[in-house]
Amino acid sequence: MNAEDFNEPEIHSRVDTIRHSCAHIMAHAVQKLYPTAQFGIGPTIENGFYYDMELPATLTPEDLPKIEAEMKKIIASKAPFIRTEHSIAEAREKFKSLNQRFKIEIIDTLAATGATSVSTYGEGDFVDLCRGPHVSNTSEIPAFKLMSIAGAYWRGKETNPQLQRIYGIAFETQAEVDEYLHMIEEAKKRDHRKLGKELDLFSFIPEAPSSPFFHPKGTIIYNRLVQYMRDLYVPYDYQEVITPQIMDVALWHKSGHYDNYRESMYFTKIDEREFAVKPMNCPGHTYIYASSKRSYRDLPIRMADFGRLHRYEKSGVTAGLTRVRTFCQDDAHIFCRPDQIEVEIGKVVEMILNTYELFEFTDVEINLSTRPEKRVGSEELWDHAESTLEQVLKKLGRPYAINKGDGAFYGPKIDFRVSDALKRKHQLGTIQLDFSMPERFGLEYTDSDNTPKRPVMVHRAVLGSLERFMGILIEHVAGAFPFWLAPVQARIVPIKEPHVGYAKEFAAELRALGIRVDIDDRNESMGLKTREAQMAKIPFSLAAGDREIEAGALALRKYGEREMKVMSKADIVEFFKQLNAVPQAVAAKMKHV
Repeated sequence: MNAEDFNEPEIHSRVDTIRHSCAHIMAHAVQKLYPTAQFGIGPTIENGFYYDMELPATLTPEDLPKIEAEMKKIIASKAPFIRTEHSIAEAREKFKSLNQRFKIEIIDTLAATGATSVSTYGEGDFVDLCRGPHVSNTSEIPAFKLMSIAGAYWRGKETNPQLQRIYGIAFETQAEVDEYLHMIEEAKKRDHRKLGKELDLFSFIPEAPSSPFFHPKGTIIYNRLVQYMRDLYVPYDYQEVITPQIMDVALWHKSGHYDNYRESMYFTKIDEREFAVKPMNCPGHTYIYASSKRSYRDLPIRMADFGRLHRYEKSGVTAGLTRVRTFCQDDAHIFCRPDQIEVEIGKVVEMILNTYELFEFTDVEINLSTRPEKRVGSEELWDHAESTLEQVLKKLGRPYAINKGDGAFYGPKIDFRVSDALKRKHQLGTIQLDFSMPERFGLEYTDSDNTPKRPVMVHRAVLGSLERFMGILIEHVAGAFPFWLAPVQARIVPIKEPHVGYAKEFAAELRALGIRVDIDDRNESMGLKTREAQMAKIPFSLAAGDREIEAGALALRKYGEREMKVMSKADIVEFFKQLNAVPQAVAAKMKHV
């Protein structure tokens, strides 16, 4: 059942039915172990299920095998799932007799929305309030595993009792369960928080919660991402701007952020005036647009901004780099005429898809997110904006899904989700069509008939939050960055002391070409130095000994490979120059160059 309104999610597939039934069986098993348990909700989720419950004891991970054992007994019993329809009054009496106060609250909530009846499902001696469907009998649960325990407030409200939530996974085969568990272990190895520390990329301190400190190596990666976007702006004719961090709250009232977004904003008082730290760049860009008279010939105007943004996130949802309170976006806003929308969005889509290809995100989903409950602008504007975006997507010829109610408060949007190396999905880029903000800020251009017209505002991000993108990328590549992005691109390892001078001379040559190289000239074994270079995930190690010096060469070893290849210094230089130019090559192949 949905924690917000108690309406259970639709069950659309066999595996969803298995997961739904597994949640029911888990609750039954818990009741066998803890007869006084109070049950909340137990919906299916991606890859599995959970159930919230109030128990007389605090569960630990060591309790999960006991619950699993009881579940297996229930599954082996082959008990049929039996559905029964009840009137509201009958259902209330039923769960009153079972002393299940949360279920009674759910029934009362459903009755208040107009429901006159509800259904229950029973198997063995356990009955649950449920719409279903379930498998025919308990033996049809093929493969599951309980994973973890967490806390959850009843109905998601901090003033309500805190329940214990047990998470589990379920699949149609044991092989799928084993594969998922392997993926979980691999995810732990790839965790960007773990790799960020090991590779000396970034850190956090309690004095700056959810605000990362980027170390020199992490800063190199960060700046290379920014530079990639700046290189991309040249063929697409973007102009970069800088806008203030703190602006009078009157601006945020005008933009609609104060009414629709203030719970995520930071405020301060200066000279008896209330100011807000900017959570978004868009209002500032409207002022730059309005600073000059604009003609239809001037449009489109594309403004890019790498300004730092601040948004309050509750400490319970922050997570490393992927959910922070201070960040930078590769943010841009396009001011255009209505007849230019299709072409402009097409260019942004091209920019986004080519960029994801560069980072080897090959599985990309596109969603059209429509009007949310909290929004600004008339229904007519929303109708026009949503239909315009849908028409553009149809003409692009790419498949897309409707994500109802997930648009920005000022306009609908196209969202891009990528699958990483572990097949986990992440939202990255976005294109938002906004007719409302130009209206609110009175933006105009003089049209060809010499009359004032409203421009359309397209909000656009390719990578999105650079912090979040970096966290996702670290896990996607397991910390082994492509050559052009790696903080240290090559490490030269002189075999003995007489070889150090040769190594330093070549390092200087590479650095002069912009290659990031270091030298490991410690008095340690080659085996140790080679292992440490691999642990640091440096793309290439270059060994220099007597034979290499005599040949004017070095022995090159690629990260993750065992074989070494002797190459001349000239060949290494050319090879590294080509690898370093990869992002510029991507920009150069764009259709709109």
